[in-house]
Amino acid sequence: MDENDDLLSSLSLGNPQPRPIQVNENHDLFTLTPNELFPDSSSSSSGDENDAVSLHSTSKRLDYMLQFLDRKLSDGNNNNTNYSNNNNKSSNASQGQGQGHRSSLPEFVAKGGGTGIFKVPVRGAVHPSRPPRLEVRPHPLRETQIGCFLRTMATTESQLWAGTECAVRVWNFKDLYSAAGQGDSGDEETVPFRESVCTSAVICLVKDEGNRVVWSGHRDGRIRCWKMESATPTPANPFKEGLSWQAHRGPVLSLVISCYGDLWSGSEGGVIKIWPWEAIEKALSLTTEERHMSSLLVERSYIEPWTQVAVNGFTNILTSDVRYLLSDHSGAKVWSAGFLSFALWDARTRELLKVFSTDGQIENRVDIPSAQDLSVEYVSGSKKDKTQSSFGFFQRSCNAIMGAADAVRRVAVKGAFGDDNRRTEAMVIAVDGMIWTGCTSGLLVQWDRNGNRLQDYHYQSSAVHCFCTFGLRIWVGYASGTVNVLDLEGNLVGGWVAHSSPVIKMAAGAGFIFTLANHGGICGWNITSPGPLDSILRSELAGKEFLYTRIESLNILTGTWNVGQGRASHDSLISWLGSVASAVGVIVVGLQEVEMGAGFLAMSAAKETLVS
Repeated sequence: MDENDDLLSSLSLGNPQPRPIQVNENHDLFTLTPNELFPDSSSSSSGDENDAVSLHSTSKRLDYMLQFLDRKLSDGNNNNTNYSNNNNKSSNASQGQGQGHRSSLPEFVAKGGGTGIFKVPVRGAVHPSRPPRLEVRPHPLRETQIGCFLRTMATTESQLWAGTECAVRVWNFKDLYSAAGQGDSGDEETVPFRESVCTSAVICLVKDEGNRVVWSGHRDGRIRCWKMESATPTPANPFKEGLSWQAHRGPVLSLVISCYGDLWSGSEGGVIKIWPWEAIEKALSLTTEERHMSSLLVERSYIEPWTQVAVNGFTNILTSDVRYLLSDHSGAKVWSAGFLSFALWDARTRELLKVFSTDGQIENRVDIPSAQDLSVEYVSGSKKDKTQSSFGFFQRSCNAIMGAADAVRRVAVKGAFGDDNRRTEAMVIAVDGMIWTGCTSGLLVQWDRNGNRLQDYHYQSSAVHCFCTFGLRIWVGYASGTVNVLDLEGNLVGGWVAHSSPVIKMAAGAGFIFTLANHGGICGWNITSPGPLDSILRSELAGKEFLYTRIESLNILTGTWNVGQGRASHDSLISWLGSVASAVGVIVVGLQEVEMGAGFLAMSAAKETLVS
């Protein structure tokens, strides 16, 4: 949709509601005015816009309108009742919010079939309770996403950042309603975005509004810093990172900014490193020519909080991967978590406060000396390396031994850590300071800021994959593609099927909750959904149907593929479909499943012997 096609322009108080297009009974007269045909033509032809863009937008509107009228004329039963039915449905949905009744946008069913196996299935293409959404990135074809799948997402005040398997992408919120079609294969209908230079796979993202940067953790163990203003104006020119260094030997699994500005990173084997804000601030102040020096400065400034615990012999605590890091700004604490355990840290002193399991049972209490008693200069890399090298080998050996023993104990006796159905899959902190965790079984657990388990909630049987909080609401994304909305007390406000694939990440920005599905699609949902605004949006979208709908002719070829238990050649499928593939839009091939086990082959050989 073009940026001039503002579907919500009639929502403003100053603009009158456009009158629907009227078609008379004889279908020979259309009472249309220029304002009804092009509601915002005056704005599209303003002096500050390009004439070519305005002409393209006008021609597209005219084309859509003609297709809309053809569709109306071809359906004699619904000529004069389409808009009234849509408006009645919207008003009924507004009145029935208390009963959970909501109407969806009108669906368009193709002609043909209707009998036998060709009958349309008894289900709706759109979930009836799903609110209107903004498609930032429609579901791309899987074959176009090899090596570049989207895996994480984060938002800033004016941008949406996403991490792929090969780069970082940025969408500006001001471009959300711009015309699509500028991307490569798989992104033809995607909102215009900027992409970085090629990098290792991005695993996690975290924003740093104070420094106006975004931090990314990668599979190769590096942490990269991206300046929010570094995105180039055109997608053809990839932008580069402002800072990069080798942070871990393994992948960087999690990142978080503490309330003191320190950057915490987690990796495999329970490794946690803290990058002090003093070193980060100094590195960011250096010029581009001094980039190598700044990277070296940050790389040598890290602090390992587990070294304090290792000195006292507690290296067996939290040897699992640090999958999640969470900062409690009001409580000055940092949460680190794996699948089956949690650790609570003091954000100022970097001391370990508590270690507990997913059931809330304290795993071990540690008496750690204060930071003043440890004569280690953390900012100086050379002094720190000398101090830690004396017990480095002992620490690694003890970690390996105790980690293996702990794994055997958990497998033999499912004690405090429970089974895999209760492992943690997502974490978030709400506006009231409560921490919420989601489990593989769909269980939602509420914790206070001191690590005490308060209450459990269970609304879905599928696994929880992500959380997002905004205001007084908590959004939950599930493996089934469902999104649930809760209040701060854990009461279910609403829910709907958001994607046909698991929802793996959510982020809030520009009045939307953006959801990232496993197939790579990104959608934006209004922060007030479910609510009265959904019915208003449905009514407005139905009233401007001719602006965004079009008729397309589609040819489908179907066939069955049977190679008779033989090995098909590499070119056999091409020779079979190559002559007709250019004339069709979709090819559907049914594969015959053949049993090729030893028993089947023996029986076949026996039958052939008897027959011969």
